[in-house]
Amino acid sequence: MAAPPETSARRRRQGTGGDASMPLVEHLRELRSRLVKASLAIIAGMVVGWIYYDAIFAWLSAPFNAVVEQARAEGRDITLALTGVADPFVLQLQISAVTGLLLSSPVWLYQLWRFVTPGLRRHERRWAIGFVVVAVPLFAAGVMLAYVVLPYGLELLFGFTPQNVENIVAVDRYLSFFIRMVIVFGVGFLAPLMLVLLNFAGVLTGKRLLSWWRWIIFVVFIFAAVATPTGDPINMLLLAGPILVLMTIAIGICLANDKRRARKGEPAYDEWDDDAASPLEPADQE
Repeated sequence: MAAPPETSARRRRQGTGGDASMPLVEHLRELRSRLVKASLAIIAGMVVGWIYYDAIFAWLSAPFNAVVEQARAEGRDITLALTGVADPFVLQLQISAVTGLLLSSPVWLYQLWRFVTPGLRRHERRWAIGFVVVAVPLFAAGVMLAYVVLPYGLELLFGFTPQNVENIVAVDRYLSFFIRMVIVFGVGFLAPLMLVLLNFAGVLTGKRLLSWWRWIIFVVFIFAAVATPTGDPINMLLLAGPILVLMTIAIGICLANDKRRARKGEPAYDEWDDDAASPLEPADQE
């Protein structure tokens, strides 16, 4: 009986220490297998999002509702509205799709990981697993910070509404605004982790990052000013402050890793000429 394509591909990689010799057909078969598994996980997550749609929408609209209550107390009208006949169905489908992507992220990230790892060495795989483990709570922290900051930003923006004018906000536009906010905050929290990744890959040294501290502070504050919905100093500091703390920790980790490399006698790749050939290390055998 012939071995399944995935098993055959795995044995071929284990025998060669990588995936360079895997035929294109086996690459495509494994890619198809990974895509099918990831798609099934996303569909299952969408079903969960469809079932719990009311609770999820209540959570998404909570920051907006807090602003609505404050506005009504001040005699202003702000309304979250659906303007099309098919909009209720489309909205539920959109929220279910986003929920499915988020709930199934461990599965499709794992499938992506299993497709990529044959080309990595064993120690590189351990690094990547560690980065994924750290990235999830960092991104979640950025999302929660955006969720906390969002009501203040909405209140300030709606405060520019002229007298005798009502704010009627389409739900899809609010949802896009909400998703953009949480993604920007989440990515901002992941930026320090990317610096550590570049350091572990030998692209950047901690000393060089430390010499860029003025530019790092400047770029972080520019990013915070653009990312926050209002750009006021308070919301900007709420985003820039945690990122700067994470940047400081990241630079400290990079400096410690540089010292570890120096003790082990590893080469300083960043000091090499771009035209110089690097030594090739044999791939790990598993």
